Amino acid sequence: MKINLKIKKKIQSFSLLLVCLFGLLFQSNSQILNALPMDKYQSELVTEELRLEIPSKYKDVWLKAEKEVWEPWLSIQDGYLGRKIFWDKEKEEALILVNWKNKRLWKSISIKEVNVIQEKFEVNVKTSLNLNVNPFKLIYEGELAEQI
Repeated sequence: MKINLKIKKKIQSFSLLLVCLFGLLFQSNSQILNALPMDKYQSELVTEELRLEIPSKYKDVWLKAEKEVWEPWLSIQDGYLGRKIFWDKEKEEALILVNWKNKRLWKSISIKEVNVIQEKFEVNVKTSLNLNVNPFKLIYEGELAEQI
């Protein structure tokens, strides 16, 4: 009798373990699964996100340089869909969201070419402000993928 009881307990424990293991192995989070399938990663709309430190006293010069240097260059890039620029007066921080047709086109632009345009931007700013250094610091750069 005691042996049967021990075997029954072992079978119950083993069954519970199997159920837990099955649950862990086959659980799915549909939000994550549908977020951005890997086969679409390079071909879906992507938004480049840039955050910069922009002191209030230099805001107008920054906007002017963005319009004179970055906008013309961006407008001729394959895959460029437009951008939005935001500025937080309290934080003295800018948010630039640049929309691209897909990541492949965005990332096909060489870093060397981007650096040339960045240098033109910085010369424009330093000349306008009569400074030796670019007063705008990059805080963050990343990318956003539309989910819905």
